[in-house]
Amino acid sequence: MRRTAPAGWIVLVVLALAVVPLAAPNGHAAPAKPPAPAKPSVPTPAPAAPSAPVDDWTWYAGAEVGVDPNVVYRQASGLDLMADIYTPGDAKGPTPTILTMHGGGWVEGSRGFTVMSFLPYLERGFAVVNISYRLGRVAPAPAAVEDCRCALRWVIAHADQYHFDPKRIITMGWSAGGHLALTTGLMPVSAGFDATCPTDGEARWASGDQSEVRVAAVINFFGITDVPALLEGPDARHYAVEWLGSRSDRADLARRVSPVQYVKAGAPPVLTVHGDRDPYVPYNQAVRLHQALETAHVPNRLVTVKGGGHGDFTRAQERDVHTAIFAFLAENGLMPAAAAETHAEAR
Repeated sequence: MRRTAPAGWIVLVVLALAVVPLAAPNGHAAPAKPPAPAKPSVPTPAPAAPSAPVDDWTWYAGAEVGVDPNVVYRQASGLDLMADIYTPGDAKGPTPTILTMHGGGWVEGSRGFTVMSFLPYLERGFAVVNISYRLGRVAPAPAAVEDCRCALRWVIAHADQYHFDPKRIITMGWSAGGHLALTTGLMPVSAGFDATCPTDGEARWASGDQSEVRVAAVINFFGITDVPALLEGPDARHYAVEWLGSRSDRADLARRVSPVQYVKAGAPPVLTVHGDRDPYVPYNQAVRLHQALETAHVPNRLVTVKGGGHGDFTRAQERDVHTAIFAFLAENGLMPAAAAETHAEAR
């Protein structure tokens, strides 16, 4: 029987062959490969020094802004109409106050839509009263106009409680809210939309009159200014048709709720922001209002966003828009004291 080598010997042979240089074809040992050149060492960059912290207002907003949510300012159509009230925590006296109205074509939307939009104003020390109003599916026109007029009266009546400055109230709104900011700020009592606003005290029982209310300025973001133009013709928009409904006096009511009807000398200053490619509220609505204000010698400014649509502006455009707004408010003495000082230093 053929004997096999022990397994241990096989292992030793394999190990021996592993250390013997391989022979070249001519029988000589193959020359050893030269060692690979060493890679140049790349110095490890030192960790960057931490940059100086940015003083970001949002870090302190929770401590510096008081919030009183869901405050009922009016009851209508079986609804509690509410406002969220934002006040600077360090307010020691009357504070410039912005009354804000959301958009949505008068037929949809909510006050929550506007919260991120008024953060720059809270940062600068304004108080903000952000309201809901009746939408078209609950109560068609002119319900929203009535609600916002009543909200203005509520703000004035509660000025002492919340440190609002009744002489420095600014109305502000976006889209349909821009329209409501204008009607709230421009309409006189004689327009007839204040009749259902509550009146406190002796005046409720001893008189049929309502006092005039006045705002200090209006900031209108791409709002409707001439409602009849949206009911028919090339600029017709169904949201406007829906809000006005099928009432027999629709055309007359549309005229009565149009801000351009109330432009006259002595009206509060108005700043309008509008993109010249807005598909929902035609840019000519802003131009028409601007021309009427110019004719009446009312201080105003039209900020045209070139190529801009219905909001959704670029960061650069938003910076330009808010630079213009704060300059406009400063010119009219409406900036909070600390913010006004900062603006003056920057000029």
